[in-house]
Amino acid sequence: MPLSEQEQRLLDEMERHLMKNDADVVSAPSGDRALSYRNLVYGAVLLLAGVGGLIAGVAVGDVLGIVIGVVAFVAMLAGVMLAVTPIRRSTSTRPESSGTPRSSSGPSFMDRMNDRWDRRSEGR
Repeated sequence: MPLSEQEQRLLDEMERHLMKNDADVVSAPSGDRALSYRNLVYGAVLLLAGVGGLIAGVAVGDVLGIVIGVVAFVAMLAGVMLAVTPIRRSTSTRPESSGTPRSSSGPSFMDRMNDRWDRRSEGR
């Protein structure tokens, strides 16, 4: 069920207020971060190599096996970190919110409504 205009305005106002005043919301991951398929594959390969190294370290035993096991564990940890760390998309593809219309046909309905709401709020 779509929101009414009043509900949409209220939601937009709350969102702007949060973005201005709440540092946690501003620093939260946004749409400009995503997981990379390449990093997922490299991380999985590194994780599997680490598991293999850990098994080899257990099979070797002795002091050399401990060293191999520690190196394999670090490789597994690095593989997981590489796989789950999001990359930052280039900001050059994102349009800037400078208040100028993004297209030559003019601002969208929501942009016009937001501008009207801002002007009305500043008038108080």
